[in-house]
Amino acid sequence: MKASDFIYHRPASVNEAVGLLADYAGDARILAGGQSLMPMMNMRLWRPSSLIDIGGLTDLDRVGIQGESTVLGALVRYRRIESDPVIAQRLPLLPLMIRYVGDRQVRNRGTIGGSLIQADPTGEMPLAALVLGAVVNVTGPLGSRAIPLEELFVGSYATAIDVNESLVGVVYPRHPAATAFFEVNRRHNDFAVVSVAAVGDVDADGRSRGIRLGLGGVDETPVLARQAMRICEGARLDDAVVAAAAAAAAGEISPASDIRASEDYRRHLAAVYVARALKALRGAAGANERK
Repeated sequence: MKASDFIYHRPASVNEAVGLLADYAGDARILAGGQSLMPMMNMRLWRPSSLIDIGGLTDLDRVGIQGESTVLGALVRYRRIESDPVIAQRLPLLPLMIRYVGDRQVRNRGTIGGSLIQADPTGEMPLAALVLGAVVNVTGPLGSRAIPLEELFVGSYATAIDVNESLVGVVYPRHPAATAFFEVNRRHNDFAVVSVAAVGDVDADGRSRGIRLGLGGVDETPVLARQAMRICEGARLDDAVVAAAAAAAAGEISPASDIRASEDYRRHLAAVYVARALKALRGAAGANERK
């Protein structure tokens, strides 16, 4: 099956793109890398009357530094996340997770902005942005606004971004020192059955600080395991704390049963891999202390 007919636009600026969105009153879609959008259109799950191609807006393809924060333009592609030295140094969770995204062809075209707009509950980049406490900047007819990631996802494949707004960038705050990521899927680079990402710092006395723990593939949106995070905050990540946090995280999700896994199996995997992620943070902190 192929996409239904549409009108193609290639604006010269973000303002022109936003103007076109307003002209079509919700019946247009932004085209960035197209790795999520085009399959949805080819299956005719989406039938916009217009595509607004922002691929030529080079201002949106930048990596910037603002104090402790790192800013990625909406058009920063996955391939750049894999290899950019600034991202590797300041946002190490992203290149760690990007290896699990699609294949080389997808990573050559896919963009960070497109991934967040797609809001796939199994997606790696939405989970990473949530765990890192990122904020997305969007522009629309009424001006610009910032949306924290914890408010961005409102359902499966749905965000709080208005149909007349365009995502223009993602701001990531300071990245904690320790990082861990695990993903279970049925075959390499398939949709995640369960994924777990964790970041945090460890004080000189060995107590964890700023632990953020997120899960993908276990609900309609990526989930921030707040109860598990509270258990870890200020504690040493010994086996008892890890077990308690893993059990809490498994209770904070609402996994579905589908062709990839049952609800019970996903919940079981969530507890197992949360424990592994927290132990990996503990190991990373210990390695840093020995340096």
